[in-house]
Amino acid sequence: GKPEADKRELRHEAEDALSDCQGRYQAYALFQLFDANSGGDDIVVSRGDRRGVSHIPLLRQQQSGSSCLCLSDFIRPLSTGIRDRIGVFATSVSHGLETDFDGDTYQKMMMQLLADRLAEAAAERMHEEVRKCYWGYAPDEDLSIADMQIEKFQGIRPAVGYPSLPDTSLNFVIDDLLDLSQIGIRLTESGAMKPHASVSGLMLSHPKSRYFSIGKIGEDQLRDYALRRGLPVEYLRKFLSANL
Repeated sequence: GKPEADKRELRHEAEDALSDCQGRYQAYALFQLFDANSGGDDIVVSRGDRRGVSHIPLLRQQQSGSSCLCLSDFIRPLSTGIRDRIGVFATSVSHGLETDFDGDTYQKMMMQLLADRLAEAAAERMHEEVRKCYWGYAPDEDLSIADMQIEKFQGIRPAVGYPSLPDTSLNFVIDDLLDLSQIGIRLTESGAMKPHASVSGLMLSHPKSRYFSIGKIGEDQLRDYALRRGLPVEYLRKFLSANL
């Protein structure tokens, strides 16, 4: 039918545009593995020599009927005395993919779509390398692309702005840990990333780790979270309006 033909044509155009980009534009990935433990609803990250620790404050599900999960549940608590690990990452694309096509609305839209896909693909590829080599907790993993798409691998890669990490101002914490400018990412005042086609987040290896949505939180949790972030309640209210 026509929708199928249109889809095929669009895919064909996208693949042509992608091969035109070859050698002209890049996708970038940046990550670091840190020793870490959970301390309540925070992940406490050890920064190595003389740099002390950083806290990644997180939110916990509060609604009745939810499992009351927090991402920190998938990291060993400080009280165990056993070090765990966490990965922190960001991926992006060459700025030109978002600025070089301003003269052609259709082309600009196509390139933005491709740029978004490339940033996601870079995150997928990086995560695979981390699991198999750099972190190495799944050295024998052997998955097809289809398997990866349904996330058959061990561990999760929650991204900032998604349901389990809804607060985009966490990008400031990630920037402090990674220095996002290394791959050309700058943050706006609201913590949004430029280029827009960028992904940032955490990597957790726990076999039982899974994705979930924070959902609605109460004023009590907002105040507690603001205290742990060291930021004014009203400032964070703007970032979490959809969850209040």
